[in-house]
Amino acid sequence: MSDTAPFDAEALAQQLRDDPEAAFTVIRDAAQAGQPNAQLLLAQLYIEGRGVARDEQAALLWYETAANNGHAMAMNMLGRCHELGQGCAPDATLAAVWYRRAAETGLDWGMYNYANLLATGRGVAQDRPKALALYTQAAHRGHAKSMNLLARHLEDGLEIARDPQAALAWYRRSAEAGDFRGQANYASILLQQGQIEQALHWLRLALAHGSPAFIAHIVPELAASPHPQIRALVTQPTA
Repeated sequence: MSDTAPFDAEALAQQLRDDPEAAFTVIRDAAQAGQPNAQLLLAQLYIEGRGVARDEQAALLWYETAANNGHAMAMNMLGRCHELGQGCAPDATLAAVWYRRAAETGLDWGMYNYANLLATGRGVAQDRPKALALYTQAAHRGHAKSMNLLARHLEDGLEIARDPQAALAWYRRSAEAGDFRGQANYASILLQQGQIEQALHWLRLALAHGSPAFIAHIVPELAASPHPQIRALVTQPTA
């Protein structure tokens, strides 16, 4: 590590908003000086094309550098690069290696991503009980997407005893933490209980923040709802 000044992520976040090119130079210099936080951020700038031309191969290099310097989120992001084929050919086996390393540091995102591979058997032998254990650990660390998946296991009795009340509690926590799938699932249960106004609130949030694939999936379901207020969500502008 270099004896350069400490990397000030908060100050650089402001500079990235005001002058991305100048911020890139500062971050690049700190990364080259051996600061893992800067290396992670530099990789992200290359992935997003902020302050520099988009370059997935350069991003991969800097994620790998930071990961090898022990940065847990860089390990997770390196796994994501290998899973999605960003800067390299897709390789689920390598993705699993880096997600596992991130998970072993206690990083909730690493746990979640590694659990996804374990649950589906991509790049690693399928192990659904282990996937559930990781989702559970990440959920207890406040990971919103893991909360939703833990709730799903509890609702359907997957690898665990069915527990509708616990499922409802985790869906609520996921929704409150901002996961759009958790918001939609929580709304679904509220609708079953006849709490239409509360369900509308969470569905509006889910529609406002959901991914394109999620929106394409849920809109037909909402359009077929027996409740006119729910149908109106997909025929009128969302709040």
